[in-house]
Amino acid sequence: MFESRCGVLCNSCARKEKVNCKGCTQMKGPFWGGECKVKTCCESKELNHCGECDTFPCDMLSNMGKDRGFDPTIKIEQCRKWLSEEKSLNDSLN
Repeated sequence: MFESRCGVLCNSCARKEKVNCKGCTQMKGPFWGGECKVKTCCESKELNHCGECDTFPCDMLSNMGKDRGFDPTIKIEQCRKWLSEEKSLNDSLN
């Protein structure tokens, strides 16, 4: 259902093949090396994505990529969508 921890739609990424990225949910570390603090945070809390967090949206996610000209609201809205889908699925199962 979800493709990343932060709300990026990895399966729609044009660069995915070029950089040999399988998506952060399928990789130990990010394709660029180093650490993704959002990935580390989600995984330490055993969350599928940021939308499941009690502090969502936190400052880290709300500012992610801003310094490089990216709009974090797109990722935040995607996490909200994933959370809504999870709740709908759980409601239909109960």
